[in-house]
Amino acid sequence: MANMVPFTNNYSDQSTREGYQFEFHCMRCGNGYASSFQHSVTGFGGRLLRMGGDLLGGDVGEKAAQLGWDAEWLRDGNRGSTRDKALAKAATEMQDNFEQCHRCGQWVCKPVCWNGERGLCTSCAPKLSQEIAGMQASAQINQLNEKIQQVDWTKDVNYRDQGTARCPSCDQEANGKFCQHCGTALAAAPAATKKFCGNCGTSLTPGAVFCSECGTPTV
Repeated sequence: MANMVPFTNNYSDQSTREGYQFEFHCMRCGNGYASSFQHSVTGFGGRLLRMGGDLLGGDVGEKAAQLGWDAEWLRDGNRGSTRDKALAKAATEMQDNFEQCHRCGQWVCKPVCWNGERGLCTSCAPKLSQEIAGMQASAQINQLNEKIQQVDWTKDVNYRDQGTARCPSCDQEANGKFCQHCGTALAAAPAATKKFCGNCGTSLTPGAVFCSECGTPTV
């Protein structure tokens, strides 16, 4: 069977009691391509016989229903060989949508993952136009990042650290001179240090070079 269906290891069976259908998947991107639905003669016919028998009733209806059940039982008994034939037919129908890369061995879909110019899948031989477009987009992002970094975006932002402490009264986080929660003073303003003349002891005016009382230099 493997010789008849080269990519049987990557398909899903969508068959029902009414017939057969298979979805084949690309081994690179995972895209699926479904085959045409193949009606099962025994399955569909048996179902009709059972339905007809139930409607007719009596001996005739009973015989028709029994034939329907027999047909479905026969279908289940022959499902293996019939299914294999349906799978082979579906694979033949869908094989034009796939190519096998002879470098990595994967069966990939033609529309997306096959590089026809190189005769390889796009994992082994990426399409140059797509790679160039990707590199251009990446370069644009890098260049924009560099230009944005050169601009001062913080000139209008007040980022000065005000410092955070806890109020000694209410134990809430607060900053500044007073607690925003209870108004308690957080820190007293440092008192100005007074200087006195070393000769006569007179209090000196801040910034004075000589004592205003005795004229002694303050430095």
